[in-house]
Amino acid sequence: MARQSNNRSPKKVIYVFWEGESEKAYSMFLKEEFEECAVIKCHHEKGTFQVAKSYFKSNKKFKSDVAELDEIWFFFDTEIEMGNQWDDNMKCLDDIIKSRPKKNPIKIRLLMTTCCIEYWLLLHFDKKAPAIAIPKDKEKILKSVKDEENSYKKGDYESIKKIASRYKTAIENGKWTLERLKEVGMPEDEQQRNQWLFKGDHTFTTVHEALIYLVSLKNSVCVNSVSYTHLTLPTT
Repeated sequence: MARQSNNRSPKKVIYVFWEGESEKAYSMFLKEEFEECAVIKCHHEKGTFQVAKSYFKSNKKFKSDVAELDEIWFFFDTEIEMGNQWDDNMKCLDDIIKSRPKKNPIKIRLLMTTCCIEYWLLLHFDKKAPAIAIPKDKEKILKSVKDEENSYKKGDYESIKKIASRYKTAIENGKWTLERLKEVGMPEDEQQRNQWLFKGDHTFTTVHEALIYLVSLKNSVCVNSVSYTHLTLPTT
């Protein structure tokens, strides 16, 4: 029977499935920004739930206890007309989780944003939650992002990197998008909440929750580094 290596890296291993080139570029920024505390791997192929199911179905290491993997992220936009796909998506996740050894579980994160990733990018500058339902609404969001960073183009790593460097502001604004929805009945339970968000027409993001996790890992690495630096060895 295969065994997990005792020499595995202390870094958390995260595998990202992405919907569009901008999501991929943002994930690549995270890979670089948090490389000291996490190993972030972006899937080579565009796609989310079905792509992930196919990938892990054929991945023998994933089905054993030798693959080092802590979290799987799905980075995508929600669309009201896609609400009926929730059950199929959850079936994919259930199949993935069941194929993983119980003694080596994984965390699934849904990095969702209403209608377009540009809303998440806009939150790096501004705290607002406009209705985003029709193409004209998306165009307004895109224009707002370009007003803040005029070099922005979909999938362009350099411009997205400039925007993403303001992630601390985006975290706070992202928290706000969810806090305001508690007033209109958003469930507290994470699974129920995600379903409610996915099927609804509210303006929101959950991407900041992944950033909060990465920041906590980075802070932990820094604390451990400081503790080691100040360690006093016993005299002989």
